[in-house]
Amino acid sequence: MKQFVSLIKKEFHHILRDRRTMFILLGMPIAQIILFGFALTNEVKNARIAVYDQSKDIATAALITEINSSRYFDIENNLNSYKEIEETFKKGSIKLAIVFPQNFHDDLQHFNKAQVQLVTDASDPNTANALSNYATAIIKDYENRITNDRKLPYTIKTETRMLYNPQLKGSYSMVPGVMAMVLMLVCTMMTAITIVKEKELGTMEILLVSPLKPIKIIVAKAVPYLLLSIVNISTILLLSVFVLEVPINGSLLLLIFESVLFTLVCLAFGLLISASTGSQQIAMFISLTGMFLPTIMLSGFMFPIENMPLPLQIISNIVPAKWYYSIVNAVMIKGAGIEIVWKQTLVLAGITLLLLALSIRKFKIRLA
Repeated sequence: MKQFVSLIKKEFHHILRDRRTMFILLGMPIAQIILFGFALTNEVKNARIAVYDQSKDIATAALITEINSSRYFDIENNLNSYKEIEETFKKGSIKLAIVFPQNFHDDLQHFNKAQVQLVTDASDPNTANALSNYATAIIKDYENRITNDRKLPYTIKTETRMLYNPQLKGSYSMVPGVMAMVLMLVCTMMTAITIVKEKELGTMEILLVSPLKPIKIIVAKAVPYLLLSIVNISTILLLSVFVLEVPINGSLLLLIFESVLFTLVCLAFGLLISASTGSQQIAMFISLTGMFLPTIMLSGFMFPIENMPLPLQIISNIVPAKWYYSIVNAVMIKGAGIEIVWKQTLVLAGITLLLLALSIRKFKIRLA
């Protein structure tokens, strides 16, 4: 019994001395509870919308005020033409556009009926349905309130138009997210164990005495995974088009270029993990928790980012998958060009350079 108690004490001392183990045991549950508690919600709120008001009368002003005061919508833009609607959707600035026709108030007063058009971004069908339902409910509530028991009640008819995905296929929103997750798993997890595997096998000394510089060793380890990822990109796109029937509405070359750029981000992050850890198990764990979970929860793939508290929205900006998902959704589904996604592209390029620089520096420090 005494030996058993001594063994338990030894294990406690071992765990308490290992900061990484303490972080895993105590820190990760707290982080996951916070993330899952705030991020995992199907409710849509604070959605950015635009209004194209051709009537500009007291009725449309009152209805716009009611829509903007609800917790579901934030009016970002007041548009001046139908052409601006699709341009704004391609930029990813809004989720819904509300169009009021001319003489809206006069039609209500003289004919007891008027029409409102709701244009939604159906590349995410669940969000599109939810937003159109919320807007319709607000308009219906306004209609009931202004009727005031009239013999001929006012009627406001809402017409819904689903852009990019009129059939509301779930695959349109699934494919960009799946591309991000597959590239993340293959690139980050596989490269995360490359350098640390050499250390565990004792073959790193052979590489050190070779004439190769650290940057060449790192690049050499990344190239095979880059080529495999290009094969994965091609396979996913072929399956998406011919099996899932998701069209590539934008430039195929631009889509491939952006996918390769995101692959470089994942490779650089995996190499940084590999150069910073001492065992394959730790490297695999960090790659999973550091990239896979944020990709699911903070990229906008499964849960709208605007639903989350402001701190999580800020944190999502450092998740590369958020920018890649936005690019694939814009180029593949909406047919956008580089003039729309250049900001996201620069962010991914900057993250790639930063991670590669950190990987090389960490590699030198650990091998000094």
